[in-house]
Amino acid sequence: MKSKLLIILIALFASQSFSQWDKYPRPDEGVLTGGLGLNWIDGKPYFRVSFRPEISFSDFGVGLDLNLDFDSDGKLRKENFNETSDYLSIIRYIRYGLKNDPVFLKIGALDYYTLGHGSIMQHYNNSPTYDNRRIGFVADIDFGKFGFESIMGSFSPAGVFGLRGYVRPLQFTDAAEIPIIGNLEVGASFASDLNDNAGIINGNYNNVNREFNVTEDKGAINIFGFDIGLPILKSSITDITLYADYSKIAGFGSGVATGVKFDFDASSLLQISAKLERRFNNGKYIPAYFNSFHEVQRFKVDSSSSTFTSKAQMLNSITESGNGFYGDLLVRVLNLFDIYGSYQRLDKQSKSGELNLRSSIEPEGAPFVLRAGYDKINIQSEKDIFTLDDRSYLFTEVGYKPVEYILVSIVYSWTYTPVRGSDDKIISFEPQKRIEPRVSFIYPFKF
Repeated sequence: MKSKLLIILIALFASQSFSQWDKYPRPDEGVLTGGLGLNWIDGKPYFRVSFRPEISFSDFGVGLDLNLDFDSDGKLRKENFNETSDYLSIIRYIRYGLKNDPVFLKIGALDYYTLGHGSIMQHYNNSPTYDNRRIGFVADIDFGKFGFESIMGSFSPAGVFGLRGYVRPLQFTDAAEIPIIGNLEVGASFASDLNDNAGIINGNYNNVNREFNVTEDKGAINIFGFDIGLPILKSSITDITLYADYSKIAGFGSGVATGVKFDFDASSLLQISAKLERRFNNGKYIPAYFNSFHEVQRFKVDSSSSTFTSKAQMLNSITESGNGFYGDLLVRVLNLFDIYGSYQRLDKQSKSGELNLRSSIEPEGAPFVLRAGYDKINIQSEKDIFTLDDRSYLFTEVGYKPVEYILVSIVYSWTYTPVRGSDDKIISFEPQKRIEPRVSFIYPFKF
């Protein structure tokens, strides 16, 4: 019942979960945030000290994220710093520009990145767990007549890589000034999961030695795609684009997606972004294969039953076509609040529902803060939505400012923690519950 109430709270404050959700300080501004809290991780208390400053210089931005958890004996929780990436991830991000700017570069945590129209990679998150944060890199450059988008989800160990190149062919001709067709865009994409566990289909787990023996491995999962987009309306405040995508997973199946994307931007008064898409999926194909849960879904061992599941195994088991719909909606009003939601449902697959919700309500100068986020995959029914399990990711914070620079809040997270084998490599992820009463010092500044 408590889990349901938490998710109902999120539904009331739903928001967005893709790249435009990144909220940074305004140019030549910054914010110093630090806090003290008591963090319950799976029922065990830890004292937390955090420091999270962010600074923006014109188009440049830097964000740090240092979290120290101490147990009742004053010892630092070992999961905070047991990998090289844990030290590097203190730098949460270094960026230039924003997504959809002519130049966007970012290194660090990559939250909900989408490649192209999203048929291959949509809402990809390289760090879905506090205890296994990764350092990735994004480079998107639009030269006007052509450009590219690229992402590397993790450098060590090797992870998800994606590249999309695109061209507006009529911009090289006299037809460039023709309304509508002059901005026709054609793209080609390639994405791959280079992780050692990416293609495991079969194997067995030795519970005594805590080792997994692979008997069938497809290797890296490679996906190729082609797309076309036609902006049928393009003005200073409104864009409407029709598009079609084709994607093929090498050694498996393929799919086609057709849709329409609508964007309305009336400066700070109102912003709306919406997309409706029809997906035509053949057997052995999963649309938006690299999603927000990919790092968790890739490979999981259940040591209690000596069984395993993997994304490649799930892909290989799909024998029938599975057409369906996908839609998302983002609304921003007066810079007071953001609301985003997306949902997928396939016609013939009962457990194909995927839900993304995000929300942020923190008006400038107001004494309260409400933030929430919820992801759920493999949804079978509406009742299934309101259950927290190993297919769920949840974050919510409710806070009040008794004085201008102090925020007293309660943070609840349903996330994941890595499970390691005998060689200290990650063999699975299991759900982790965190509850943190927090007192934060928040000081915005300009320079």
